[in-house]
Amino acid sequence: MAKHKSAHIKQVLTQLISDIFEKNKNVALNHKQVAAKLNLKDVASTDTILEVLKEQVDKGLFTQPERGKFRLKDLKTFVVGTVDMTADGSAFIVPDDEFEKDIYVAPRKLRNALHGDKVKVYVFKKKTGRKNEGEVVEIITRLKTDFIGVAKVSERFAFVIPDDRKMLHDIFVPLNDLNGAKNGQKVQVSITDWPEGAKNPIGKIINVLGEQGENNTEMNAILAQYGFPLSFPAEVEAEANAIPEQVSEAEIKGRRDFRNTVTFTIDPIDAKDFDDAISFKKLPNGNYEIGIHIADVSHYVLPKSMLDKEAYERATSVYLVDRVIPMLPERLSNGVCSLRPHEDKLCFAAVFELDEHANIQNEWFGRTVIHSDRRFTYEEAQEVIETKTGDFAEEILKLNELAYILRERKFKNGAISFESTEVKFKLDETGKPIGVYVKERKDAHKLIEDYMLLANRKVAEFIAKKGKGKQKYTFVYRVHDAPNLENLNSFASFASRFGYKINMKSDKEIAKSLNYLMEDVEGKKEQNILTQLAIRSMAKAIYTTKKTSHYGLAFDYYTHFTSPIRRYPDVMVHRLLALYLDGGKSADAEAYEAASVHSSAMEKRAADAERASVKYKQAEYLEENVGKTYMGIISGVTEWGMYVEIIENKCEGMVRLRDISDDFYVLDEKNYCIVGQRKKKKYQLGDEVQIKVKKVDLSKRQIDFSLVQQ
Repeated sequence: MAKHKSAHIKQVLTQLISDIFEKNKNVALNHKQVAAKLNLKDVASTDTILEVLKEQVDKGLFTQPERGKFRLKDLKTFVVGTVDMTADGSAFIVPDDEFEKDIYVAPRKLRNALHGDKVKVYVFKKKTGRKNEGEVVEIITRLKTDFIGVAKVSERFAFVIPDDRKMLHDIFVPLNDLNGAKNGQKVQVSITDWPEGAKNPIGKIINVLGEQGENNTEMNAILAQYGFPLSFPAEVEAEANAIPEQVSEAEIKGRRDFRNTVTFTIDPIDAKDFDDAISFKKLPNGNYEIGIHIADVSHYVLPKSMLDKEAYERATSVYLVDRVIPMLPERLSNGVCSLRPHEDKLCFAAVFELDEHANIQNEWFGRTVIHSDRRFTYEEAQEVIETKTGDFAEEILKLNELAYILRERKFKNGAISFESTEVKFKLDETGKPIGVYVKERKDAHKLIEDYMLLANRKVAEFIAKKGKGKQKYTFVYRVHDAPNLENLNSFASFASRFGYKINMKSDKEIAKSLNYLMEDVEGKKEQNILTQLAIRSMAKAIYTTKKTSHYGLAFDYYTHFTSPIRRYPDVMVHRLLALYLDGGKSADAEAYEAASVHSSAMEKRAADAERASVKYKQAEYLEENVGKTYMGIISGVTEWGMYVEIIENKCEGMVRLRDISDDFYVLDEKNYCIVGQRKKKKYQLGDEVQIKVKKVDLSKRQIDFSLVQQ
């Protein structure tokens, strides 16, 4: 044991000494100078340092340029990066420095690092032509220590087998840490220790999610897997419950009163949290006053409160197939803040005076009080638009007419329209999918979207321009970068196979031809694939205080102002807007940037959880249809198989290359296809193929198809 311990101390010392040389630009130092820089004065320590230096000279880490002086052989020997596990237990470390190459690490040199961990790697001296190889010397931060899996319990011990395909180690659980879990149940386990040299980490079960395959268990497992809590802490609920529903007269006095102006909401049929309402009034001068009134969440959720801390952590509501996990407790999201009809409600609004051509003549931002006259579903509003009759028909038709002008103008300025199909499930009372349908977006959806875009854009513009010349005001923007041309080029060459031409001359031309493609492809079988690929070739939109423009919408300034019940950035935007309208000084940029980065990360996590729930329902739906034949479209190709999306119900599964028996197929990455080595038969992205549902693994959310070869 002592020997083992001293080896460990030497390992740590090697790391510390290397850091000293790196920090001091690799200037040659003797062992006493190194000891001084490490604040180690005793003789035993300085002797050990000398010993380590000499040993590592033999191993090739340090050199001795002159007697008694040492330095690192290669300065950039250590690299910090993220672990990307492979199926065989080895990994590639993706360096933080984007100019560095990935580093291969063999399984035994991973030192218990797991997928996604941030690690420090010692890179070996490269032999020419070989890939960079390395060894993990330090785990800087773990991506996660909690995993979802199935408990295997025997009389003497228990293990959890993780669902995560990138987690290759089962987790050992002492019997007194089972938390009541039974054999075969789905659980959430937390790693508590991983002793040096032990094959398996040790953990304790922190949540028993229920029986495998039950809808509730599986949905909770998805939430836990992506780190979303399953309930609100009691003190957060208590804080929410203490907020009164009634709006006080004193509060109304300081606001612009819209209670006598026609106001309504338009939302999905199953919505309970109404974030936004629209008010409409024809003015004596013939123009129209249109108010976009947004739930005044920041009035109720105050900085540093328990509610605020919880909302910040979650950063977003999560919409799974059969449930919403709200960012705020229901008392607020469906009650106090929700803009329900026939109730006085507090809002933060952007109010515009538009002329007949939808030009803005005046704008006003501030706090309002409203009294919604009607709650429309999208379907009801659509019926008014189509039949030109019904409640508030005159107002809705004029709003729709003006929205059309705003939309046209947006596209003329180079905005891109991505209309990908959204899959919805008909569920029975147990949550089992009994049907699949594609959600349609009609004028009523687009009308709301265009007024929300108007409010978001104008709020961002107002702050950005207010700060021009004088001080710059810290603000949270929604930013979307221009696409990487290489990605766009490869998308263009793929689209050309379907007869679509992408004009790459300028941003405007790119947008124009992409819009033409999106319009043309609507309703066609290749719509989903081309839209998905186009979206993938684009940069991702994020929150940041640093830049302002939005490429996809062709707006110079854009923010998220319209959904504070379900998005934390909108709450920040409300607070900042209120601060600046009251003449306040610019807020702390660093704090808001950190909050923006966190919000962007949580938004991605929520999208992944939503996708996982859709995948689960697709698998569940097809489980009932194993053996059935469908027509599909090749939606992705990889070195081990091709993904096929069924045309009829948009469910996606995989045909494994090893199961295609008429030839030996290999991926041709550049041309998005797989090719038979003997007969040269090609299966190309976008090709139509007939498949049979072969196997469904619900716990892994995996669907396997076999190819029906004609």
